[in-house]
Amino acid sequence: MGKVTGFKEFERKDETYKPVKERVTHYNEFTQPLNKADITEQGSRCMDCGIPFCHSGCPLGNLIPDFNHMVHQGEWKKASWILHSTNNFPEFTGRLCPAPCEQACVLGIIDEPISIENIEKNIVERAFKEGWIVPQTPNKRTGKKIAVVGSGPAGLAAAQQLNRAGHTVTVFERDDELGGLLRYGIPNFKLEKNIIDRRIAILEKEGIKFKTNVNVGVNYSVDKLKKFDSIVLCGGATQKRGLPIDGADSAGVVQAMDFLTQQTKVVLGKEVKDQVLATDKNVIVIGGGDTGSDCVGTSNRHGAKSVTNFEIMPKPPGQRSPSTPWPYWPLQLKTSTSHKEGCDRNWLINTKEFITNEKGELTALKTVNVEWKMVPGQRPELIEVEGTEKTWPCDLALLALGFTGPEATLSEKLGIETDNRSNYKATTKDYQTNIPHIFTAGDMRRGQSLIVWAISEGREAARKVDEFLMGYSNLPTKGNGDLPPM
Repeated sequence: MGKVTGFKEFERKDETYKPVKERVTHYNEFTQPLNKADITEQGSRCMDCGIPFCHSGCPLGNLIPDFNHMVHQGEWKKASWILHSTNNFPEFTGRLCPAPCEQACVLGIIDEPISIENIEKNIVERAFKEGWIVPQTPNKRTGKKIAVVGSGPAGLAAAQQLNRAGHTVTVFERDDELGGLLRYGIPNFKLEKNIIDRRIAILEKEGIKFKTNVNVGVNYSVDKLKKFDSIVLCGGATQKRGLPIDGADSAGVVQAMDFLTQQTKVVLGKEVKDQVLATDKNVIVIGGGDTGSDCVGTSNRHGAKSVTNFEIMPKPPGQRSPSTPWPYWPLQLKTSTSHKEGCDRNWLINTKEFITNEKGELTALKTVNVEWKMVPGQRPELIEVEGTEKTWPCDLALLALGFTGPEATLSEKLGIETDNRSNYKATTKDYQTNIPHIFTAGDMRRGQSLIVWAISEGREAARKVDEFLMGYSNLPTKGNGDLPPM
C-alpha cells in the first residue's frame, strides 16, 4: 500500500496549531491543515506491512491501508468511498478520536506511525468540499418503523444504517439540538457545530425524521413507542460522577459537563442564565481525562487567574509503558493542546475537602498526596501519604470525573434489565435487551467510551435490528468492504 519506499522517504507530518495567544481569544477550531502535497506524502508512508494491525486497533475496522493508498495515488473520491464504507461520520472521528489505529500501526514499531486520523479528516473534508457526499435514499421502504432514542454518534449511525435498509426511522433527542455530547459536551474549539449540522442535513434528506426536546419517558410517554416495530436505545452514559466530601454542595463546585454545556450554548447564541465563568478565578479541574482538558481550555478562554489540574492516578511515562506493548493502546502521558495553553498539572493527589466562606462560597481545597499499592491478583489499594496535606486557593472547582452509567428512566419504565454497572444489558452477539424488539448500543450499553466505539456499536446494532425485523440483512458487518455507490 502507499509507495513501496514511502515510509523511508517521508517523515510523519501533523497539522500545526495557531499560536496560543491567538487561539485562546476565540472558540473556533484552530488547526492549520497540511497542504495537499503533504497529505499525499503521508498516505504514501503506508507500508505493505502484510498484516495491517491498524484494522484491529480501529473499533470500526476501517480499511485504512486502502484509503491511504488512494490518497497516495491522488484518488481522493475513491478514498472517501472506501472510508465511508465502514465509518458513517469520519468528520467526527477525524477530529476527536484518540486514534487507537495509529497506536497499532506496524510502522509505529520502528518509526512514527502513519498519520491515519489526519488523513481521514482531510479525505472527508475534501469530499464535502467537492460535493461527493450526497444523500443515499433507499430504493424501497419496508414498511417497518423504528424509533432511535438519542442522537449522539451511536444513535445517528444506527439511524442512517437502518434508513439505508429501507426502514422508516425517527430519532428522538431530549436536548434542543441534535448530536448528543458532540453538540454540548465537546467545545467548539475542538468541533465547530456546523460540522454536525451539515451531516444532519444529509441524514434528513435521506429520509430520517428528527424530533428534538423530546425526553422519552418524561415528556413523551413510553406507551407511544408501541407504534414502532423496533426501538434502539442510544441515550449514552450521562450519570455524572460526584465527589462525596465535605463542601461538595457549595457554590463554586460545578460539574464539568454543566460548565462546558453552558459555554457551548453561549457560543451558539443561546440564552444561559447565571453562567458559571472562570474569569479572574483560581480554577482547579479535578480529573485528568479529555473532559478535564476541555475544562482547562475553556477556563483559559474565560480568562482564569490560574488553572490547576488534579489527577489521582500516577503520572504516565513519556514513552509507551512496557505494561502496554504494541499493538495495545499505550499507557503514556498525553499533553493536549489545552494543557499547552496554560495549566499546572498534578498527579497522585486526592481532594479531601472543599472549604467555603460564611456565604457558602468556595475559597479553597484541601488535598493529600497518595500512593497506589499494587498486589498481584488484588484490586489496587489507595494509600494516603502522611504529612502531605495541602490547602489550595480555589474559587471554582470543576468535577471532570466521568460518568457512572446511563440514567435509569428508560430502563425502569420499559422494564430493561441492567448489569452491575447500571448499563443496559445486551451483548455484542445481537445488541438485544431482555425485551426482544428493543435494542441498545453505545455508551448506554458498554459504559463511557469513545466516539469511534459508539459509531461501531450503532452500525452493528442496526444490522441486528434489520435481521430481527426482516429475517436477514444486507447491511455490512464490521470491517466489511461492502461499499456504497460512488
